[in-house]
Amino acid sequence: MGQERSTAKTFSRADRVGVHALSWEQGWAAILARDRAMDGRVYYSVRTTGVYCRPSCPSRRPRPEHVRFHASGEDAEQAGFRPCRRCRPELSSALERHTATMEEICRLIERSHHMPSLAELAKRAQLSPSHFHRLFTSLVGLTPRAYAVGQRAKRLRVELMRGRQVTAAMYDAGFESSGRFYAASHALLGMTPSRYRAGGMQTDLWFAVGHCSLGAILVAQSLRGVCAILLGDDAELLVRDLQARFPRAHLIGGDAAFERVVSIVVGFVEEPQRGLSLPLDIRGTVFQQRVWHALQRIPVGSTATYGEIARRIGRPASVRAVGQACGANPVAVAIPCHRVVRQDGDLAGYRWGVERKRVLLAREAGRSGQAAGSCSTSSDQLPDGLV
Repeated sequence: MGQERSTAKTFSRADRVGVHALSWEQGWAAILARDRAMDGRVYYSVRTTGVYCRPSCPSRRPRPEHVRFHASGEDAEQAGFRPCRRCRPELSSALERHTATMEEICRLIERSHHMPSLAELAKRAQLSPSHFHRLFTSLVGLTPRAYAVGQRAKRLRVELMRGRQVTAAMYDAGFESSGRFYAASHALLGMTPSRYRAGGMQTDLWFAVGHCSLGAILVAQSLRGVCAILLGDDAELLVRDLQARFPRAHLIGGDAAFERVVSIVVGFVEEPQRGLSLPLDIRGTVFQQRVWHALQRIPVGSTATYGEIARRIGRPASVRAVGQACGANPVAVAIPCHRVVRQDGDLAGYRWGVERKRVLLAREAGRSGQAAGSCSTSSDQLPDGLV
């Protein structure tokens, strides 16, 4: 034990830890106090477990005779120790540690049958509730409650699409009372549970096809808001795209009143800086919602890379999935997936054509784009049976 108490060479090397040489007693005091101020300045390993930790690690304190100190995580790994899975000492920056913590919290929410309280989640993250709420919202892109609601909605959709009875799906999704379930079901599903279970049957969608400077544009709206803005060259293909997205919905050709909605959307497409004054009815997975929320925070005239969006939502390794979420975006321009580019600045792909993406970015940046076109809605361009 006396040998263990002597300060290890790697521990006392001031140029490695950025402080004066620390005694064994100082290091042990940091472990006893779980002193976060010492994180990054010193690391300790436990001979009996084979792991190394930060002084603030929440794991059970080791016996002092089993502890050895190190100036860096690299030194500990060279000595044959592996990083602790709780305090993650291999993550060098506070941002990396917080990101890893929030990813663990997301997995906890996904596994929980009930909706964890803010206090429960903050305690798990070892942060105050207010600090935890700010960090989670900043890194994930949703509040903890919004993320939990999204997970509950995802479980509900999965169970209903499997053909489960509404009551069984309600309890499997974590709802404890039918009153709360039916009060929240329309916000979660965009329709009644029975209609969703039937594939959206009898859900009314109003739509019309118009023209703008980018070509043909289809706008569709449910009772809750605009649910589709599709761009293309062929009006009939756009309608078929809408049919594929809402296979059992009741599609209603827009009337004169709906033309005003289309005009507002087209005006927004021509001048994105004016903003869209219409409510949106966006339906997607929790991950897609996180990506789309991050896209909406990209300012007009700016761009972000797929990697940057992945990091902003706390999923730095999910760059490809971010691209897939962009491709699944049903509301062109309103959710500005055209503002996402590759790391080298290349425009990459775009669901509605790279040239349209180029024009939109040039228009938003104030450079010369195509002149704004006028909108004219028509029903005679629609396939038979859809008017």
